[in-house]
Amino acid sequence: MRQAMDTGEEKYLPLRDKGPQKRYARDFTDARFSIGEYVMFAALIIVVLTLAVPVTTETQIYVFGVFWAVVLAVVVDCVFLSRKLKRLVKAKFGTVEPGVVWYGTMRSLQFRRLRLPKPMVKRGEYPS
Repeated sequence: MRQAMDTGEEKYLPLRDKGPQKRYARDFTDARFSIGEYVMFAALIIVVLTLAVPVTTETQIYVFGVFWAVVLAVVVDCVFLSRKLKRLVKAKFGTVEPGVVWYGTMRSLQFRRLRLPKPMVKRGEYPS
């Protein structure tokens, strides 16, 4: 099963990753740049800033304002991804299976290198 997760062999994938619609959602998500991939880096930078910068009310407002702006950007990115993914899957397959859009959206929040099954497309290589 581990080898299937690395190579993307449909036959050996777990049930949550099987199916042509989920493969399409995986490929579409892996082909695009997503802000959610980098939210953990932003959170780490914010934690370091709160520890390194002298604590004043003004700096806290700026630092947490930046944090909430990043969170808002991730939410907006996920909304746009889910709407576009739903539209594309419906156009290609006729109907959208339950969980496909959620699967693609949650995949976009993971670090690209840590995604399982591993990405099979490069950035910009959108599925047809």
